[in-house]
Amino acid sequence: MTDAHVTAGSEPPVLEAEPAVAASLFGDQIDGARSFTNELARRGEELGLIGPLELPRLWTRHILNSALVAPLLQAGASVGDVGSGAGLPGLVLAIARPDVSMTLIEPMERRTDWLRAEADRLELENVTVVRARAEDAADALVLDQVTARAVSALSKLIPLTVPLVRSGGQLILMKGARVDDEVTAARKVILRNRLEDVEVLELGVGVVEETTRVFRATVD
Repeated sequence: MTDAHVTAGSEPPVLEAEPAVAASLFGDQIDGARSFTNELARRGEELGLIGPLELPRLWTRHILNSALVAPLLQAGASVGDVGSGAGLPGLVLAIARPDVSMTLIEPMERRTDWLRAEADRLELENVTVVRARAEDAADALVLDQVTARAVSALSKLIPLTVPLVRSGGQLILMKGARVDDEVTAARKVILRNRLEDVEVLELGVGVVEETTRVFRATVD
């Protein structure tokens, strides 16, 4: 049996208590964040959105991790989230930044059903859900910024996301601790796609236990 299952007879995982920093990160939108987190905890495993062992770290590893990206979004921007899945970071960012128009791009029907249902339940008027692969959505979308979380390595992700972004727009791609290695491996892809102002940001240092690393670049 893998660690993706709870051992028979053991206590089921309990949702992590809301960290104190959550209220400061979400501000006036904290009630929406709480509602989304509770619903994801309640239905996430059933719908195949999160694993059963994620509840004790749902706030820290997923919700706050996504919310830290919110200040990087430009006021009034049209922002795409590629491979939205459970709504991380797309729905979290839509909650945190009601001034931004979020387009959630996800190819799996059961996940787009979840995203639409949550956007409706939370009364998020700034959310559009598109059921498509990123490469198939490029003809219909011209976005100011695009984000993605846990989708694929930069060498594959950059060519998928660049066509979605207008000239002068930005990629804001959430990555893991080995992002610098990914940047090195993607050097030719970065040059081929004419990305400028390439940088790696570590967000939440001194604020949260698990910081968020972001690859940010401007699309020529």
